[in-house]
Amino acid sequence: MQSPVVAAVYERVWRPAFTRLFSLGGGGTAELHDALLADLALEGETTLLDVGCGPGLYTRRLASGLRGDGLAVGVDLSAPMLRRAAADNSGSHIAYVRASALDLPFPDGAFGTVVCLAALYLIPDPERAVREMCRTAAHDGEVVVFTSLRTPLSSLPFAERALAAGGYRLFGRHEVTGWLRAEGLTAIEQKLSGQGQFIRARRA
Repeated sequence: MQSPVVAAVYERVWRPAFTRLFSLGGGGTAELHDALLADLALEGETTLLDVGCGPGLYTRRLASGLRGDGLAVGVDLSAPMLRRAAADNSGSHIAYVRASALDLPFPDGAFGTVVCLAALYLIPDPERAVREMCRTAAHDGEVVVFTSLRTPLSSLPFAERALAAGGYRLFGRHEVTGWLRAEGLTAIEQKLSGQGQFIRARRA
């Protein structure tokens, strides 16, 4: 993800390919994905943090309805990704910050919504990243994750080896939700489809 070449093709080739991969064994994954983005699209003056934003495709889409002091902040460790984000997906209510998901440079409760979409499986210490996401979410805010799911298909030896070689991690059904509960988020909604899972969580 530090490669300028990957950054150049990520939005149009790489990420769509993995979205299709998530759909294997569950044809509704693309529909769930699109419905989630439509529902998350912010309006007004709220704040959003997009963790592992890559080239900013999700950041721009989620920020499309922001007005006034509304702000969507995309965070990524990859400089090539952020350069692509600034070039292709910037806007008056969008900012990008180079930082690690393991040590987010924001105060506690700074964002109304914190998302990590199709990125958590690439982060070396995903449990710590989830803790940071929960820390930076407002007390009445929402944490949203779209990530991989360990299934009989994705756990086949050849598939898991190939994914691991590419730096991708598979999460158990209760793994990410367990981390969220440990941080005090109890209003958790999880939808499974194919090789992916969609999680939305708040403090009850």
